[in-house]
Amino acid sequence: MEKHNLIEQLKQLGFNEYKAKVFLALLQGNIMSASEIAKDAKIIRSSIYDILKIFVEKGYINEIETNRILQYQIIDPEIILDKIEKDYQDLHQNKLKNLKKTFKDLKSFQNVGNNHVNNHINIELIRGYNKHRISKYLELLKDAKKEILGMYRFRGLVMAESDEIAKNFLKKGGTIKSIYQISLDFKIQHGTNIKDAEPDDLLNVTRTFESNGEQIKLSNMEIPNITIVDRENVFINTDDTHIPRQNQADIIFRKSNIAKNFIDLFNFYWDNALNLNQYENSVITLNNK
Repeated sequence: MEKHNLIEQLKQLGFNEYKAKVFLALLQGNIMSASEIAKDAKIIRSSIYDILKIFVEKGYINEIETNRILQYQIIDPEIILDKIEKDYQDLHQNKLKNLKKTFKDLKSFQNVGNNHVNNHINIELIRGYNKHRISKYLELLKDAKKEILGMYRFRGLVMAESDEIAKNFLKKGGTIKSIYQISLDFKIQHGTNIKDAEPDDLLNVTRTFESNGEQIKLSNMEIPNITIVDRENVFINTDDTHIPRQNQADIIFRKSNIAKNFIDLFNFYWDNALNLNQYENSVITLNNK
């Protein structure tokens, strides 16, 4: 490879022009004096000493003292690679640590300055497909005091266990009533295998939720994805397979009278849905035909 290309590659790693030329000169020689290195690198001699000092401090080269002059020898490039890689990792970790600390401080500052404003925000529109939408939903669940009413449709990989938020809420005496749409558009894990859901899988998952204290019904109707918390906060998920994820949005109504309308909607679906025993009997009947 041409020396010019190697110099450009070293510059991309953080070397400047002179340092890259000195590094290549040392790499091609054995034991060299400062003047020999300057001559080979084609740079002025007065510039060489600071660069050599930096390379010695970084452990890239050995400084050899003779009875006449100081001489220099590059160490194994593989060792230099390890040193540079460690420097990158340390720099990255420090930046990441500072990033997290800064945003922790910013969040604390925001909470102090904006609490009086947040109390007046009763409608939120959360756009895009990102973790922020999920965190807003979890925030509502964690703040629940008495009751969570939900209408859902299973999608993706479904685990046959209640999440910790639901378990803790039920242990504290909270009520969870959920309507799940009868659909097999999800996957289930059996051991290490992941497979498409079957009617028994929908029943097994919901039976597990029910055994933990959740009240459950299953609906043949296409239901909206809505969660009502403490009869005053409403989370509406507008997940639509026909809309790109980045254009989707969720809506939150906080401490709003509109929650009463959604409770009426929930009760309509609840009254027309099947309990788990009814669904199980329908599956048995269907299998016997």
